[in-house]
Amino acid sequence: MCAERPSSPRSAIRQFLFSLQSPARILVAVSGGSDSTGLLLLLDEAVKAAPHLKISLCAATVDHALRAGSADEAREVAALCASLGIPHTVANWQGDKPKTGIMAAAREARYRLLAEAAEELAADLIVTGHTFDDQRETLQMRGMRTEQVSSGIADAVLFDRRFWILRPLLFSTRADIRTFLEERGVPWIDDPSNEDEKYERVRMRQQLTTDGGMEQDIRAAWEERLALSSRGAEWLDRHFALHGGLLGHVLPDGLRQDQAVLDYALGRLTAVFGGQPFVPGRAQMERLLPFAVGREPGRMTVGRVVFDLRRDGLYLARENRGILPLVLRPGEAGVWDGRFYACNGSPTSIVVETGSSPRTGMRGEYFERLPKAAWKRAVASAPALTSEGAPLSEESVRRVDLMPYFAPFDRFLTRFDFIFADRLSAVFATAPYAGLPLRSIDGKTI
Repeated sequence: MCAERPSSPRSAIRQFLFSLQSPARILVAVSGGSDSTGLLLLLDEAVKAAPHLKISLCAATVDHALRAGSADEAREVAALCASLGIPHTVANWQGDKPKTGIMAAAREARYRLLAEAAEELAADLIVTGHTFDDQRETLQMRGMRTEQVSSGIADAVLFDRRFWILRPLLFSTRADIRTFLEERGVPWIDDPSNEDEKYERVRMRQQLTTDGGMEQDIRAAWEERLALSSRGAEWLDRHFALHGGLLGHVLPDGLRQDQAVLDYALGRLTAVFGGQPFVPGRAQMERLLPFAVGREPGRMTVGRVVFDLRRDGLYLARENRGILPLVLRPGEAGVWDGRFYACNGSPTSIVVETGSSPRTGMRGEYFERLPKAAWKRAVASAPALTSEGAPLSEESVRRVDLMPYFAPFDRFLTRFDFIFADRLSAVFATAPYAGLPLRSIDGKTI
């Protein structure tokens, strides 16, 4: 969905619609600002001009209730959608708001509510109005933190394994979108927080300079990420084994592969086994990689994962510290330690914690061949189910869904990491991720 240079909004939307698998129903996230309002009208215009594509629209507005007037703005969007004949719903962020980290919390709530709205309106995918201006701001912010070339905002992200969130205007400018709206005589809402300098993105926006080569840099970074994901998936097939669903094992040959691939794969495995949403930082990886490719046996802890280097390869398991219990009432679901998803279908409250587990009963010649210390460490980090201090009965255990959870992928998975993450699902024998709802990207069939 990207282009080598910022594309006109109309051409970007036409290319997007023709790339979609059809029939399709699109949920448009509309805040009332120029970007999302432009997205809505551009899609409405293009869909009506191409009925043979069998694409329909619906829309949702998330009211974060963070400032006065947000409810009125949501009603204005609802009126616009009604005038276009587009079904619309308002999703309210209810409950107490955090005093710190409000932007991250609002983002999490926004996508959760959009996914709920997509279910309610029977949509197949979600689109948002991110623009090339947002991309430039993101790249500038990330450039302040690292010298590595960033891939910036992804054009496609899978949320909660369920809905793909696509950004068809990511290579169109805000100025061009506003020109389109002015030609149509359609006003938009200016959010005052977009001028509030307490937010880093606003400060970056004010400092932006034009970089004529940015589009090519982004395209190159995207291609590099996709290639690493593909090569990382091949690396998993050839050089990685999983024992008992708990103990990772990189075979010796896997440690002698290209460093870029090893960096990519080990970083993401660290996040998965450590239950962390992000891969370790550069300083941590610069400690881990020389250790992993060295010839001296030993242990190292990075990102809540113990790496145990032996003659037969590198073993990795969650360290046995800082693993907190998770209490689930009947009908509740949650993620334990960032590593396991649990849904309590039993009639009593349960606790997911470490302790005696059916996994400890794994015996036989296969498990006896594993390094005892490494296997013991892995088993000690396994989930166990209890209720009122006692192990659950076999009947209750059958009513609890417990499955691996990949913290860096299962909530937000960019298409850049999709190939690697999907291959990892096969390694853990979990369900595959939902495929992209696209027939083509950049005119290339997928």
